[in-house]
Amino acid sequence: MRKDVRILLVGEPKVGKTSLIMSLVSEEFPDEVPLRAEEITIPADVTPERVPTHIVDYSEAEQSDEQLYQEISKANVICIVYSVNNKKSIEKVTSHWIPLINDRTDKDSRVPLILVGNKSDLVEHSSMETILPIMNQYQDIETCVECSAKNLKNISELFYYAQKAVLHPTGPLYCPEQKELKPSCIKSLTRIFKVSDLDNDGILNDNELNFFQRTCFNTPLAPQALEDVKNVVRRNMADGVKDNGLSLKGFLFLHTLFIQRGRHETTWTVLRRFGYDDDLELTQEYLFPMIKMPPDCTTELNHNAYLFLQSVFDKHDKDRDCALSPDEVKDLFKVFPYMPWGPDVNHTVCTNEQGWITYQGYLSQWTLTTYLDVQRSLEYLGYLGYSIIYEQESQAAAITVTRNKRIDLQKKQTQRSVFRCNVLGGRGSGKSAFLQAFLGKNLQGQRRIREDHKSFYAISTTYVYGQEKYLLLHEVMPDFDFLSEADLACDVVCLVYDINNPGSFEYCAKVYKQYFIDSKTPCVVIAAKSDLHEVRQHHSLSPHEFCRKHKLHPPQPFTCSMAEAPNKDIYTRLTTMAMYPSSNTRFWIPLFLFLLHVFTFC
Repeated sequence: MRKDVRILLVGEPKVGKTSLIMSLVSEEFPDEVPLRAEEITIPADVTPERVPTHIVDYSEAEQSDEQLYQEISKANVICIVYSVNNKKSIEKVTSHWIPLINDRTDKDSRVPLILVGNKSDLVEHSSMETILPIMNQYQDIETCVECSAKNLKNISELFYYAQKAVLHPTGPLYCPEQKELKPSCIKSLTRIFKVSDLDNDGILNDNELNFFQRTCFNTPLAPQALEDVKNVVRRNMADGVKDNGLSLKGFLFLHTLFIQRGRHETTWTVLRRFGYDDDLELTQEYLFPMIKMPPDCTTELNHNAYLFLQSVFDKHDKDRDCALSPDEVKDLFKVFPYMPWGPDVNHTVCTNEQGWITYQGYLSQWTLTTYLDVQRSLEYLGYLGYSIIYEQESQAAAITVTRNKRIDLQKKQTQRSVFRCNVLGGRGSGKSAFLQAFLGKNLQGQRRIREDHKSFYAISTTYVYGQEKYLLLHEVMPDFDFLSEADLACDVVCLVYDINNPGSFEYCAKVYKQYFIDSKTPCVVIAAKSDLHEVRQHHSLSPHEFCRKHKLHPPQPFTCSMAEAPNKDIYTRLTTMAMYPSSNTRFWIPLFLFLLHVFTFC
């Protein structure tokens, strides 16, 4: 909501603009009225909306046209004052003032107008019959108020309506000609309904309505008040109430009713609580809360975030098969302005036999997004309403920023849950196959992946000492001369070569010696396509000799060409090395696997 409101009063001379301001301030009609009142500021604590309000007078006798134009450009709302006993001043509203204001304001951000009929004490009849056609003709006119500066009639109401026109404008919400909500308002309220529909059954039951009421207005509805609301909807809309709960149609009808009865602030309170600005766009502050990211730290979802995402999954997994069908994914993302996941996601995380994202795959994708692009993750959580449902100040409460990696190395322990493995190798060495095998896909399954659906990432869980950890594999493009810091920044490195291609290991050797020989990042050499005939590599040292010379673990044979699902032991080893980079991995890893084997059969 705006931090302050600037009200400008314009109109023909002698209509009582200055008298209205002075009557408001002194609470009595002034004996002497100057040509123009000085700008006054009403403090926030004495206004209904708790917002400082500046009131500006205009005098044709004291101000130039240029000064008037400047005031129009600065105003948040303009009151066009006419005298109810002066037809000429009423005619000037449409012949002069409205065209002048429209010429001086941007079409896309027109300032709201209030028509003010002053001197109602001098006539016995109302001017509304003349004014209503004008109001119907110009959408920028919020309302019309008849008042009397002399009798103090409707003076405070006038400035309240002016303030309200700025803070709770009708324009973005409602079309008076068609007497219905505008499409952008319907879209925003529909998202709010879906976020508030915690069980996704298309109905707001009593518990959900009470949660919604408490979230927006800090107070629950009494049982009788709840029934009264539903009865109002029942009387006016046949399918507004279903199974004793409020349907989307009923929810939208209620807001239409609020606006038609002049209670715009009710709808605006709801919209702003759910992150919307005056243009019915989600604010940058709501979608992208500040989060401090020191160097050498990573971002992960915390326990509450995973619980929230689990509840989102559960409410959209209609058939309870622990996977999201394409229709269920589409339904989940209806609260987004765009589809955030492309077809590559199905080859980044685990899927079922139908190719649908499993529960584990769903959480993995969220984990990946949070690790690689925390701002994008915050945005997504914002669309889903995390901070509202979990009553947090912002989505930033869902994020854990891990401590500096150097401290982990010094202490030889880590609290991190996500570890990154960069996979390097020459073209055709088997990097993509290595990533897909982590997701359980053998070579036959991988061949069905379309080229434009391929992913350079794969993420899933592994278990180290009984703890669930995420391993994120990133396939680095084999452009040796252009390896960036991002290509090198990781917790463990895989150097992949094709045992059947004599020129394949050369790339791995060059990359290791150029970038990792003095690095503290553990490296593993993967002898891919181990089901094929092994040929002699052109490098001066064989892969085994190279590893022995540089104190690396011997090359790890790997294949995914078998009919069964690929073996995943290597991924557990990689995660372990990422967690404990200072350990003697050459001898420690076989010991770990031995212990794992022993505990499995105990």
